[in-house]
Amino acid sequence: MTTTVTSADGTSIAFDTYGTGAPVLLVGGAVNDRTTVAALAVVLAEAGFQAVAVDRRGRGDSGDALVYSVERELDDLTAVIEAVGGSAALFGHSSGAILALEAAARGLPVSKVAAYEPPFIVDGERPRPGDDLAERLSALLADGDRDGAVELFLTEGVSVPAEGVAAMKGQPVWDWFVGYAHTLPYDATVTGPGGRLPADRLAAITVPVLVMSGGAGEAWMGASARAVAETVPHARYELIPGQDHSVLNAPESLRSVLTDFLK
Repeated sequence: MTTTVTSADGTSIAFDTYGTGAPVLLVGGAVNDRTTVAALAVVLAEAGFQAVAVDRRGRGDSGDALVYSVERELDDLTAVIEAVGGSAALFGHSSGAILALEAAARGLPVSKVAAYEPPFIVDGERPRPGDDLAERLSALLADGDRDGAVELFLTEGVSVPAEGVAAMKGQPVWDWFVGYAHTLPYDATVTGPGGRLPADRLAAITVPVLVMSGGAGEAWMGASARAVAETVPHARYELIPGQDHSVLNAPESLRSVLTDFLK
């Protein structure tokens, strides 16, 4: 059953709850919603947790607002946490991992954070996107060019080769991406200008943090995960063998590491 709560700015935020036990909010990244974290929610529910799959604002059954800010998304998480008991652990994937880390850094009632491949960019690992990426995405969307916004986000924001983007076009996944194109500036904003690692904020985190990357994933994402683990005072790094950024399609690969960390 889907539940909704009202965030501080009046936006309705939807979430699904699986199982019983200590609550763990699952926060997806770009072009993800609560359905894409549902399989992992089932795995965690089977392991004895109350897994809470969240629709970030602008996605699924959640509402949206004309003006976006990271603070509003943190208010959304606060509202969900209050609804499930007042304190919770967070699992975040990609930009959702950055949002989860920001929640802990800014003092939300978070007990632990598990972050999978937060997409910061370590110097020399790959070209940085322009500091104005979010603004250029918003301009394309204002012109009605949703396909162009997806292409820009993938090539410049995520460093997908042009031929890889071309191969996606015409496939069902492209329609899914275009459907959520309006939220891409949000993810670019969460990641921050140029994808720079916010060392001061990460160093302020006081709760335990597990940072993960896939053994078959992009080298720059692995470098980011290791850098985050080195920066957060109470963090450790874990390599997930054989996985890449699509780990949500293989939730069993996370069962043992998350169960051990979250218990």
